[in-house]
Amino acid sequence: MGLTKQNAATIPNAVVNQVINKNMTPIRAWREHLGLTQTEVARRLGISQSAYAQQGAKEPLRKATREKIAKALGIAPEQLAV
Repeated sequence: MGLTKQNAATIPNAVVNQVINKNMTPIRAWREHLGLTQTEVARRLGISQSAYAQQGAKEPLRKATREKIAKALGIAPEQLAV
């Protein structure tokens, strides 16, 4: 399932609002928007919850890390660029 140019960078308003109004990282805003816990995303990444929490707090992310987290969230890496 590939993304088309039209929806490749689509970011829901709820995610953007969390990043801007609550000063959340895009990773956290997406995770909460998708209703996932840190533990669930960490499991998808094959890492501990504490390791995921550390990654989620860092900005900017390395490209490889951003791509792995985006895949675990089921979104395109570009969608983490809020």
